Amino acid sequence: MPVLSYIVTALVAYLLGSIPTGFLVAKARGVDIRTVGSGNIGATNAFRVLGKRFGIFVLLMDALKGLVAVLVGAVVVGRIFPETPLENLKITAGIAAILGHNFTCWLHFKGGKGIATSAGVLIALVPWALIIILSIFIILFLVTRYVSIGSIAAAFALPFATWFTENHDVGLTAVMAAIGLLAILKHRKNIHRLLNGTENRVQFKKKEATP
Repeated sequence: MPVLSYIVTALVAYLLGSIPTGFLVAKARGVDIRTVGSGNIGATNAFRVLGKRFGIFVLLMDALKGLVAVLVGAVVVGRIFPETPLENLKITAGIAAILGHNFTCWLHFKGGKGIATSAGVLIALVPWALIIILSIFIILFLVTRYVSIGSIAAAFALPFATWFTENHDVGLTAVMAAIGLLAILKHRKNIHRLLNGTENRVQFKKKEATP
């Protein structure tokens, strides 16, 4: 029953990915994160609204959702349905987890941009490609101080990094291209603000000089 195995995997992974970490953490702090900052429930807005400590927590938990969905969810389902290729179940779980975060059923299918959750998925599926695009993100973020520019560039580079690090695997590259495209589409408003010059930069605090 290969079709059933994919359905079960997708459902489990979607539910894992749909946990709205940023919303729940902010709610516990008495804040509806959807009404402040950029209104996004992801880690970037959590950093902006809740501070570094809670922002890091949201980032790690969102990434963990993707990682657990692939390494635990898909493997457990694979043991129930051993006739289905495990690698296919992992890819299914990864896609479903990202969709769960981006379109969470708990918040009227309005979620985050999926960058952290995608990173968790990529750790499990294409770790070397992740290292490449993470380097691109860090460099562009440090140079421009725009999280969005780093994220968009990393998403664009993902299929190319996958192609070169995964022995020219056409199928896996196509999947990563879809994931990258989804991430870029989720940044439509950021792209619009970048073009208009209204996108928020991250401000690095400088130590005050002692007299």
